[in-house]
Amino acid sequence: MKKLLVFVLVIVLMASTVMGCQPNEQPTTAPTETTTAPVEPVNNTPLVVGYAAFSQRFSPFFATTAYDMDAQSLTQVSLLKTDRTGGIIYNAIEGETHNYNGEDYFYDGISNIKVDYDEAADITTYNIKIRDDVKFSDGELLDADDIIFSYYVLSDPTYTGSSTIYSYPILGMTNYRLNNSMAEELSVTAEELAAEMENPSEETQTFIEGFVSDILVSELDWVKSLYGDANWASYTEQHPEAKDLYAMFYSIDEAYDSYTVEDENQVLEDILAQYGDDWKTLGVNYGGSESYFAADVEGPVSEMLLTEKLASSEGVEVFNIEGIKKLSQTEVEVKVKGFEAPAVYSICGIEVAPLHYYGDATMYDYDNNKFGFERGDLSIVESKTTQPMGAGPYKFIKYENKIVYYEANENYYKGAPITQFLQLKETTDAEMIAGVGAGEIDVANPSGSVAKFAELKAFNSNGEAVGDVITAVSVDNLGYGYIGINAKNVNVGGNPASEESKNLRKGFATVFAVYRDVANDSYYGDAANVINYPISNTSWAAPQKADPGYEVAFSTDVDGNPIYTSDMVAEAKYEAALEAAKGFFMAAGYTFDEASGKFTAAPAGASLTYEVIVPGDGTGDHPAFAILADTRASLEKIGITLTINDPSDTNVLWDSIDANEHQMWTAAWGSTIDPDMYQVYHSSNGIGLGGTDSNNYNIADSQLDELIVEARQSPDQAFRKATYKQALDIIMDWAVEVPNYQRQNLVIFSTQRVDMDTVTPDITTYWGWMNDIELLQMQ
Repeated sequence: MKKLLVFVLVIVLMASTVMGCQPNEQPTTAPTETTTAPVEPVNNTPLVVGYAAFSQRFSPFFATTAYDMDAQSLTQVSLLKTDRTGGIIYNAIEGETHNYNGEDYFYDGISNIKVDYDEAADITTYNIKIRDDVKFSDGELLDADDIIFSYYVLSDPTYTGSSTIYSYPILGMTNYRLNNSMAEELSVTAEELAAEMENPSEETQTFIEGFVSDILVSELDWVKSLYGDANWASYTEQHPEAKDLYAMFYSIDEAYDSYTVEDENQVLEDILAQYGDDWKTLGVNYGGSESYFAADVEGPVSEMLLTEKLASSEGVEVFNIEGIKKLSQTEVEVKVKGFEAPAVYSICGIEVAPLHYYGDATMYDYDNNKFGFERGDLSIVESKTTQPMGAGPYKFIKYENKIVYYEANENYYKGAPITQFLQLKETTDAEMIAGVGAGEIDVANPSGSVAKFAELKAFNSNGEAVGDVITAVSVDNLGYGYIGINAKNVNVGGNPASEESKNLRKGFATVFAVYRDVANDSYYGDAANVINYPISNTSWAAPQKADPGYEVAFSTDVDGNPIYTSDMVAEAKYEAALEAAKGFFMAAGYTFDEASGKFTAAPAGASLTYEVIVPGDGTGDHPAFAILADTRASLEKIGITLTINDPSDTNVLWDSIDANEHQMWTAAWGSTIDPDMYQVYHSSNGIGLGGTDSNNYNIADSQLDELIVEARQSPDQAFRKATYKQALDIIMDWAVEVPNYQRQNLVIFSTQRVDMDTVTPDITTYWGWMNDIELLQMQ
């Protein structure tokens, strides 16, 4: 039995929103005066905010979930300031007035940003000038040294956080990360890698043998975990001892008899000896394909070859990043090769962390290439992950009993927040509305379902969403929900890119897609809309119905013909979708029995049974659950089994993503203002390839990679939109993602406890309620 038969788990992924817009727009500065909060807090009543569970990574460098990001951002300030439409405030020190919805709003921040592209030199320069009066919560002045320190943490070769600033061609970045002045000029060719894999060096051999050994050792632990699991009873009853079941799964010596070996460790040693460095056979037995572990093996080997090249080159050590310079105590510049539209959000959108807290001030000497920590060792930075500190409006006090406690920062550059105490309290989605209605929490962000709107309206005497007990505000979410399919684990013959593999995934995607309307209407009502491309409808790059080439997701059959007609009722559509799915499965190589009307065999590397994971808290409370349930019932008619796994422990789900064991799953992406697809869809970010590990679909398409890079390198929005449309079409052709819904964000306030006149007005997709939080008052 292959490991790919194990039930896998997957988490809902979210990405934090980064505020920004096109760098070539330069708004005019208006003379409107800023309004600042009082110097001292004046209200001792705590503001209690209901939040989903935290993972306590409250760090400006290492926070990954949206909830942890929000928790730490209350303690931080960002270099980049944006307005209610996502437009950059380039002159934030002086401040700018921008009009939104007929009202003028004044915006200010800690820095002025200037973006200059030299076409002749093909160099973009980002100049950042900061205020000279911003202090961290401990009273220390924030200056350029803190910015430099923050950049070097994010650029360190051992950095493992979510920032991808190192992926931009900042001058000298690759040289610094590889510590060789020739790094940006050398590379390993496909031919060189193939030759090394054919005749491996001793170092390569040792690495591969270690890799194979680690997998086989972990598989023995996995086999032991099957005992007591009813799903594997037929195997464990046949082989009562784990060593024998393990040998059945993984022995490649037909003459080997584990029953004659008493010691489990000896069986393990015997099987390790059988494989040696044969990672391809391991891939067959583990994942159904010789190429299953190709990226896991060839990626590190390629890195080793590059290291060897660099060692024998004339390159010298590199002690700093050429393109990141401190010009004064209040000014920094970053130079980047070429122009990439999203770069301003990463480069200028960093939160400035205090060097003296997250690093070691005695190890900082800019002129002598010392940047506050030992290069390659971020342990001092990581040690502060659960205890954030910065120049934001609030000071972190503690995390205790699932509550994050804050106190107003008396040194905040806009003045100390009026509300002195703030708490983020872990609250389940089901408890949020009732919590606000009962006065237990003051603000919450529950899901915007039909049932939730009915629940909150019932608390108000007028029966409306805005009333005497609860005030609700809803805006389009900068993100979207989807159903994902992992190409690495759902394919034919171990080739995720083949037409057969795409047809396999399209069979599932077609049935998923047809049930979206009824499921979302039942769960969200008017609070969400079905989308047809894997991009938030809030983005300027999202295809619109009137655009040429716009199609409903997965609405054509294997021959490219429309599946549906305009006069079809729902039941007729469901039948048509199932018939179309049958065509895709047959084209994928599945064996269909006409007599029974069911598939009886799957092609090599594929299966008649797949699992989809839905994080519905073990109760089915998820907008996609109905889609999965209807799809399961539909596919069962033709002999395809879809197993729905609804785990309650989301930590297990994260582990599954990390282990790259997932097959299908439901999730929601958070988006950024710029629709850059590099982090999620570029092949270099596939799981385990040394990138961001955010390409959970493991889509690897060279044309898609080229389009993603072309789009991010152009300042022309019309060109970028057309290019992204081509990229979206490729993603849909791979059938690794079924776009599901564009929902609205629902924020609710206690009308009785929060002074609504002090909440930031005109909340938008790009301007959340925590903006101007220093002005918010309790009743």
